[in-house]
Amino acid sequence: MAAPRRTRAMRPGTTFSVILFGLPTLFSLPKQAHAEDPPIATVTVTARKEPVVRKLDKTVHDVAAMPRAANGTAQDVLQSTPEVSVTADGRIAVKGNDQVTVLVDGKPTATMSGEERAVALQTMSGADIASVEVITNPSAAYQANGGAIVNIVLKRNRRPGARAQVRASAADRGLWNAGWSGDMARKDVSVHGSLAYRRDGTQKWRRSAVDWHDPSGHAAGDGAGDEGGDGTRYSLQTSGVFVRRIVRSAALGIDYTLSDTDSVSFSARHNSRRSRPLLDTLNVAGSGTGETVYHRISEGPNEQSDDSASLAWTRQGGGKALKATVQRSRTTGLLDKSYRDVFVAPAYPTAYSHGATRSARRLDQATLDWSRLAGSGAVHGQWGMGADLQDEVNDLHNYQASIDASTGMETPDPDTTNGYKVKTTLAAAYLTNRLRYGQWEALLGGRFERMELQVGSAQTTLRTGHWQAFNPSLHLEYALAGNAALTLSYRRSLQRPDPRDLNPFTTYVDAQNLSRGNPDLGPQRLASWEIGTTATAAQLSGSLGAFHRTSRATVVDARSNAGDVLVTSKQNGGLARSTGITGSLDWTPAAALRLGVDGSVYRIALSTPDAAALVRQHGASGYLNFRAAYSAGQDHVSLDAHVQAPAITPLGRNGSTSNVNLTWKRALTGSLDLTVNASDLFDGSKRTYRTGTATFRQAGFDHFVARRVYLGFVQKIE
Repeated sequence: MAAPRRTRAMRPGTTFSVILFGLPTLFSLPKQAHAEDPPIATVTVTARKEPVVRKLDKTVHDVAAMPRAANGTAQDVLQSTPEVSVTADGRIAVKGNDQVTVLVDGKPTATMSGEERAVALQTMSGADIASVEVITNPSAAYQANGGAIVNIVLKRNRRPGARAQVRASAADRGLWNAGWSGDMARKDVSVHGSLAYRRDGTQKWRRSAVDWHDPSGHAAGDGAGDEGGDGTRYSLQTSGVFVRRIVRSAALGIDYTLSDTDSVSFSARHNSRRSRPLLDTLNVAGSGTGETVYHRISEGPNEQSDDSASLAWTRQGGGKALKATVQRSRTTGLLDKSYRDVFVAPAYPTAYSHGATRSARRLDQATLDWSRLAGSGAVHGQWGMGADLQDEVNDLHNYQASIDASTGMETPDPDTTNGYKVKTTLAAAYLTNRLRYGQWEALLGGRFERMELQVGSAQTTLRTGHWQAFNPSLHLEYALAGNAALTLSYRRSLQRPDPRDLNPFTTYVDAQNLSRGNPDLGPQRLASWEIGTTATAAQLSGSLGAFHRTSRATVVDARSNAGDVLVTSKQNGGLARSTGITGSLDWTPAAALRLGVDGSVYRIALSTPDAAALVRQHGASGYLNFRAAYSAGQDHVSLDAHVQAPAITPLGRNGSTSNVNLTWKRALTGSLDLTVNASDLFDGSKRTYRTGTATFRQAGFDHFVARRVYLGFVQKIE
């Protein structure tokens, strides 16, 4: 006899309405109800949703009722999600894999791509998120663009009636946020929307020291400030800034049922962010013959605006489902890089420079997904197929000019003033087949992708590249006795270059750094294997697994020296491998207490080009997440703690970081909650780093101070 299969968890607050007609009435009345029909008795059964649901190809974490999400951000929510690691500056990893694609409702958006993603997550309201899907090895149905996927599923309440929620919180240094969300559903139409205003801020501290090797072959000094006369040159940067942002956001969604089988849905979102940070960077540069000390002071402003809209049509019935979606998203940004140099030694007149980077990204997407139940006898399953068309355009313009203090005239720097466009066209088709036979369940898939990259200046196309690949995926599960199973998964995929890395020109970053793109970059080719086991008992559930990941044609940094300024470009040619074990354990010793832990230990091997040699290095790393939640009467307390061990990077190493967050929620009334969120209690977000190449050594740290206490409330209106 086949072992019983694990049941799927119910949806949050799932409500089943059981209509008791009575058998004679059921078979004699027509489908339509009439005014003279007798009242219909309704029995409502409510089930509590499981916080974690493990599926064949993904793990779904319910975060709708997470106290930290009520007045927090999307980054706060992801930081508290098992298997996910998020640093204070917004870098995401899944089970140690930092090649992560972030989707919203299963689709990519312009906002969640590139360097803007970190700011978007730090300012997106966590109260809008219903669940987070963690997909370590995506099936062929997903355009993974590399490694793992984190899918943010937004709330869409279709229960009949009207309801709303008002929330607000405040912290020190004049930081506060307020938001409203509501929904209404009547007959065939449901409408939901939200408005939010946020004044947030982050203290940032940075230090970077670079020792340059003399071209004649002299060794570098031991650190900044070395004046030993051996030809070593050095530079040192230190800075501190408190970035205050004003964030405005709005969202609207409409769902309309056309018939018993057809429905349409429309959604639109808008976000705008603005900051004006006063950044004072102390620069020290010199050699054994002299030293220059000056402050580079800049004040912004920096702006970003995001818009997205999507329209979807769905038909379901007869064991078949067809969904067509069109979506457009756009993000624009302005990063003001104007500054003045105030010299300390030697005493020179103050120098002025005007600079800015303007960027615009547009992503148009059309998808078609079809599925059909299939099978006979002992074999049951579901076929799926679909098509995905994407057109992404990135426009970037850089301007840098010196200003004559006496006349105000600007002289553009031809080396760092430029404009270029990157157009990416992606066409993909996939086929999947989910099969169930006895104790076996399998999800087989294949995805064919064709990619075209065009890189050009404002007037002409400089480079055009084409790539195509067939990427298979495999997910297997074998049910053991009880609620246990063995799992196996495999995925191969392409990861296209970041458009900023394709910049054919040089861009100013700061006094110590310039960036130079490489329009000849090609996509990375990644593959991932996972094998594991899962088990569930009365009060315990856990998993244990192992993985092996490889990356070919890996994009790595290529660094050079231009007048004591570090010029960073990109190139293909690196190789990367990581192998490790992962595990998780959730324990519910009592109805009021939940405990959980997950972590991973892995070994990384990197081969990175440096000058004329290939540098090979390897090292161990890992992470550990712990979480606890306790409820007693009107109070709910939750804690989540995270530790990321040191790890190697191409030609360098990053230090460890930690993060501990505590949340308390008290129900003052049936509809009013008091919330207290304490983030990064022990201020463990400081990350050190060091890099060593054939021409320089660099060491420093980035410290994004995330320690803060928010006091707020949530008022429900029904």
